[in-house]
Amino acid sequence: MIAIDKTLISEDLLERKFVCDLNACKGGCCVAGDSGAPLDQNELEVLDSVLDAVKPYMVKKGVQAIEKHGAYVIDGDGDYTTTLVSQGAECAFVYFDETKIAKCAIEKAYKEGKISWQKPISCHLYPVRITPFKNYDAVNYHSWDVCKPACECGAKLDVPVYKFLKEPLIRKYGKDWFKQLEKSASLYLNPK
Repeated sequence: MIAIDKTLISEDLLERKFVCDLNACKGGCCVAGDSGAPLDQNELEVLDSVLDAVKPYMVKKGVQAIEKHGAYVIDGDGDYTTTLVSQGAECAFVYFDETKIAKCAIEKAYKEGKISWQKPISCHLYPVRITPFKNYDAVNYHSWDVCKPACECGAKLDVPVYKFLKEPLIRKYGKDWFKQLEKSASLYLNPK
């Protein structure tokens, strides 16, 4: 583990290779799984505040799920997550583009300038998962078969997870933190 400020970072972020390949996976991380996207406590109010601006980008069954259950629920682990269309189905905020790739209605509203919040940080950071503890965050790589094409693409392009996720890692922890991570990665990967 690498310690930076109040984070403990798995070496997997430095060693593993990863670049999303949406043409291969079709956005499977937004569709597969037992729960929606994990939400930080401070994101609940934000999600509620952008909901009306996001609804026009959502599909009918997503809107229906949110009208029935709300924009977020508490999952079986006791964590807040985005609502699913139905148990074992896609996130309520998913829409499918013309090539059947799952995409995020929140992010589309953001890209079109309707809201200033890009999407939940857990989505932006995936395949990194953050587990908050009392005195630090554990920053870990999450391995999932759905992302096998991303691992293959990352290996082909030789892009480590932390470089692929530079923007969301900066969004979460700041530029100074990321500079420290780059320095730690250089020392870790090129020991003298």
